[in-house]
Parts: sequence; C-alpha cells; structure tokens
Amino acid sequence: MISTDVPTAETLAIREGWNPLTRIAFRFSVCYFGLFCLLLPYIPFALLGIFGRWIREYPGPWNMALTDPVTGWVGRTVFGVDARLHQDSGAGDQTATWVLMFCILVVAVVVTAVWTAFDRSSSSPRLLAWFTLFLRLCLAGQMLGFGFAKLIPTQMPGPSLAQLLQPYGELSPASVLWLQIGSSYPYEMALGAVEVVAGLLLFVPRTAVLGAVVSLASMAQVLLTNMTFDIPEKLLSAHLLLISLVLLAPHLGRLADVFVRQRSCAPLKTASLFTDDRKNRLALWIVVAIGFSVAFGSGYDRWVVWQEQYGPNRPKSALYGIWEVRDFTVDGQPLPPLTTDENRWHRLVFDAPEQATYQRMNGELIPARADFRPDGQLELTAVVDAPGEKAGHQPPFATLSTEQPATDQLVLRGNVHDRPVVITLERIDLNSFTLRSRGFHWIQDYPYFR
Repeated sequence: MISTDVPTAETLAIREGWNPLTRIAFRFSVCYFGLFCLLLPYIPFALLGIFGRWIREYPGPWNMALTDPVTGWVGRTVFGVDARLHQDSGAGDQTATWVLMFCILVVAVVVTAVWTAFDRSSSSPRLLAWFTLFLRLCLAGQMLGFGFAKLIPTQMPGPSLAQLLQPYGELSPASVLWLQIGSSYPYEMALGAVEVVAGLLLFVPRTAVLGAVVSLASMAQVLLTNMTFDIPEKLLSAHLLLISLVLLAPHLGRLADVFVRQRSCAPLKTASLFTDDRKNRLALWIVVAIGFSVAFGSGYDRWVVWQEQYGPNRPKSALYGIWEVRDFTVDGQPLPPLTTDENRWHRLVFDAPEQATYQRMNGELIPARADFRPDGQLELTAVVDAPGEKAGHQPPFATLSTEQPATDQLVLRGNVHDRPVVITLERIDLNSFTLRSRGFHWIQDYPYFR
C-alpha cells in the first residue's frame, strides 16, 4: 500500500540528514558543552532555584573539588603546574579550571571521533531537541543568576567607606570596573534587567531564540569587560557566549533573511522531545515551572544579601563613619601630623559591624577586625591574609575605650601596640565626597570632571 501522507518538516529533515561537518560539529558540541555544564557545579546548581540557598548551608559534594584528582594529575604531568582548585577563591579563571577545560576538550575530541566512527546515522533530531533544551536551561540559569545579582545590586556594590579614601592609581583594573558600575545603581540594574529578560525568554520555546540573541549580546559585552579589565571570569563568559551561538546556529540563515536580506523566512520546524503531544505539553510546563523556581530563587537570594550586606538597612558599626584624627598622643606626647610618622593615624573608618580600617599618615589603608566588648572596650585585631588563618587567632594590637562627647566627636583611650595612647577624632561628613553628593543633572553648561 502506498502512503499518501504529506511528509512533515521533521520527517524531511530526518530523510535529508545533515552534512558530515554538521554531524561532527553537533557531536562535539554535545560532548564538550555537556561536560562543561555538568562539571562546573555552579551551572546545574543554579537550576535548583530556591532550594539552592538551603543546600549551600550544608556540607556535601557540591562544596568539594570533585575534579581535583584528575586536574591535579594532568596539571603536574602535562603542564608542570599545581592545578588544585582554591575553594576560598571566587575566581573562575584558576589554573585548575583551565586544566579542566583542556581535559574536557581532549575527551570531547576522542568521544566525537569514536561516535562518528561507529554511528553512521545521518542526523539526530531527537537528541538535538534534548540537547537544545539542556543548553537553554543551563544558559538561562546563569543569565538569571548574574542578572538578579545586578538587578538587585549586590554583584557590584557601591564603594565602601574605606574605598572612598583609596587613591585611584592604586586600584586594580577590576576594582575600577566594579566601583564604576557600583557607583551607579540605575546603570547596574539596567545591565541586570537585560540578563534577567534573556534568562526568562530562554525558558519559553517560542521566545527561546530571542532569549539566545539577547544572551549573545549581553555576554559579548560581559566578555569584553572581563578581557579589558582583567576580570577572572573570562572562561565562563566566553563559554556562555559560545552556548548562545550554538543555540542560534540552526537559526542563523533565517535571522540573516530577516535582518540582512530583508526577506521573509519560514519557521524552523525541529523535532519535539517526545512523540506524544501530551508528554510534550507536560514537559513545557515543567520547564516553565523550573524557570519560575530559578527566577524566584535567584531574586530571593540576592534580596537577602542586599538586606544583610549592602542595603540602607544593613547592619552597621556602632561607630559608623570616617573619623579624622585631630590629636594623637603616645606616651603622653602629642604627635604632629607628619607624613613620615609610622605611629600616628590619619583616619579611622568603621563600616560593617566587625570591620575597621585605619589610615596611616602616608595614606596606606590597613584593614582590621573590630570587636566591641560588653564592657565598652574596643579591640582591633590585624587581618591575616594567609589562606586558612583567621584574624581572631591573632592577639589584638589595640585595646581602647570609646567616648563620644558629641555625635560627631570620638575619644579613644587605651593601648596601641602596648603603648598608651589618647586619640581625638572628628566624624567626616560623607557628602563631602563628590562621588556621593554630585548626583544627576539634566542641564550642565560645562562638564564636571573634578
């Protein structure tokens, strides 16, 4: 019996198959980006949504460098470097990560070669559908995570009080970028809104292509800033950009028809996840539910961080402010404000509840831990930079009583480095810093670059 059914676009695609280069590129992408998304814990972790915040509170394999044995051996054997992942670092461009990318690349090349040698099928439309969904979810989770971190401006907070005193020339390029964006919350929030919109669009099949386009543009901007300001997230931003391109690859011809050739294009018909329409509808609602969960989880997590660490109602030191030293007496002798004096302080800064920074006369800023004891004594302890050590393990270098004759006046009496001191300070008006007080102006007859 001869069938009179009209072949669907999906059937035609299966019959026509892919050219050899497309098959190889697809198989390599499945291997490489599949391993990349699965082996970097924060990518699948982002899809846990609201549950991710609770899980992070408990120790487990998600807090361990599971790939350390492999990357450590490859680093020592192939590159002669220590490729141990530093858990106390937030950098994404660590040696261990670069070695891991090398390992993933080698595995992907080998698996692609074996796959191509033994699998003679001309196309894999069903696998393409599942792989596309996998990449959409992984990219969407990252876009929402990074987006909400800017939309609720916690990724790049405004300058701390101590940073207001730091000379511009002493800042690293990364700090310049962070403080530049953090100094304008509306700008940071606009960047985050673009990333959030991109992430939400990726969860819906009809808007996924638009989401990939917005993600591509956003990640191109992020990669550019990471490269030019030496931000240690070049690998991640580059891979998110490549994932956007992989998602857009089947649509590039049609996008060119619309935006370049100025002509209409037919919609791209791709294979569905299941042959059963009911299962496809259920899968759609599950994906949308995951999107809501990830969006709510990312937003809630950043909102808590904002309230606890960066917002106007965050906990602050009891002596919050920048205090200018007016008089500094050691052993009963007043010290004149000489820039060569290594004992006298210029300023003392209190910001977060347990943080302090004192500025020497030469301008050097020294962070310290500030403990306000129940008896009213203030203890200052040096901050130790060595990994694994805590400032609390150090004896305090200063024990001082605090007196406030007036709201903006402070007197400290006690010992600094085992020498008796009396320090008189006056609180600086924070609006005296142009960065905090300049504000926005519609009309400017002359540019203001002071």
